[in-house]
Amino acid sequence: MTDEKPAPANAVVIKKYANRRLYNTATSTYVTLDDLAQMVKSGTDFVVFDAKTGEDITRSVLTQIIFDEENKGTNLLPINFLRQLIRFYGDSMQAFVPGYLEFSMDSLTQEQEKWRKQVMDAFGGDTFKGVEDQVKRNMAMFNDAMRMFNPFASMGLGGGMPGMGGMPGMGGGPAAAAPKTEGEASKTELQSLKEQLAEMQKKLNSLSGS
Repeated sequence: MTDEKPAPANAVVIKKYANRRLYNTATSTYVTLDDLAQMVKSGTDFVVFDAKTGEDITRSVLTQIIFDEENKGTNLLPINFLRQLIRFYGDSMQAFVPGYLEFSMDSLTQEQEKWRKQVMDAFGGDTFKGVEDQVKRNMAMFNDAMRMFNPFASMGLGGGMPGMGGMPGMGGGPAAAAPKTEGEASKTELQSLKEQLAEMQKKLNSLSGS
């Protein structure tokens, strides 16, 4: 259970010298821990050897990268997790912990890639535009729903009383138009309201299905 996967044959070799400097043999340049962190994030495999003894010190260097990231304020490891991890040192279950953690991280990585693929399939290459379009659709649905709860505003009756449309300055028709009786006005408004509600329902159905 404690056997670890060997480094790939094409892994970049990093040498660490006594002055703590790290030398990338592939690029013939000195690198920093930040550079190695970026290599990990980009998927570039590497191994680190002590330049004097030839000892593989990859584990300690990766641990140092995690330590530095935590000190920068990127608190990825919960305190309770660290405490539980420390308790496993010297415990009878210690031999099973590395394999379990590796399996758990592999599963998490696979789920992460699956989620990313779902986002790309849903929005295409321009993820930001896809999210922006979705926000616009949500706002349109919200506005339509608000008009359903305030239908008189959409009929232009929010600023006046029914039956006053023919008066000057009220935004209605010509002053000479014959006013409708109260019954006729109520019937017309009710029919208009029903038609608008039906139209709003169609819009909501089409938006929710898109």
